[in-house]
Amino acid sequence: MIATTLVATVAAIAIIAGLIRFVGWRVQVSEAKAAQSEMRSLYDFNPGNIISDGAFFNGNALSERQVQTILDQQGATCTGDKCLKTMTFTTQSQAADEYCQAYKGGQNESAAAIIYKAGNACGISQKVLLTVLQKEQHLLTATDPSDFQFKSAMGLSCPDDANCDAKYAGFFNQVYGAAKRYQYYVRHESQYAYHAGALNYVRYNPNAGCGGSDVYIENKATALLYIYTPYQPNEAALKAGAGEGDACSTYGNRNFAIIYNSMFGNPRD
Repeated sequence: MIATTLVATVAAIAIIAGLIRFVGWRVQVSEAKAAQSEMRSLYDFNPGNIISDGAFFNGNALSERQVQTILDQQGATCTGDKCLKTMTFTTQSQAADEYCQAYKGGQNESAAAIIYKAGNACGISQKVLLTVLQKEQHLLTATDPSDFQFKSAMGLSCPDDANCDAKYAGFFNQVYGAAKRYQYYVRHESQYAYHAGALNYVRYNPNAGCGGSDVYIENKATALLYIYTPYQPNEAALKAGAGEGDACSTYGNRNFAIIYNSMFGNPRD
């Protein structure tokens, strides 16, 4: 009788403790969402919803011709022989796998063809790929891009605190590799620190002393952006618009939103 009562008491305590944790989690989520709503109202930036899944995972967002038009418009002032709008590259065929459909390589493929085909093969929006090219290396508007800008075009496997991985060097490897990497993240999200539908602590800067905040990430696309670039803008960065904030500011995900919006409209639509 005593043992039965003890078991029942322990079970009741466990249930109560679980309810307390759940209520506490709900309070934290509500607080995070309120803060995110305020940021969206003040700065048109929601750290929990940087881009919608529909906008991100659309491999038919732009045709090759439309991509070329954007490269021509953004690179209008580039007149040299290394302009992205006129550059061609040798590409390697890629077999279909669990992340992407097959990619047929060739000689002298234009940047527009690579961007279109990589996005189409891997189900990633060409608008996203163009935005990341500009965010990482300013390749769309560069008037005299360096070899390094092409070598690390998408910032793929180029961590802030280490050298870039030579395996992914080169324009094609960067663009196709980034599109494929995004799909890898989708299928292996549990291995990373950022998850959709959950509270995530997101730092402001590689320097942990700069702090961070809890972010309720609303969708997979936003989670992927944090896996790719694991920082959120602090208030100084947001107040600065497209300018510079303070010593703790980082700009990757802020700039993604700004660049996408300037070329294609609201990324959350």
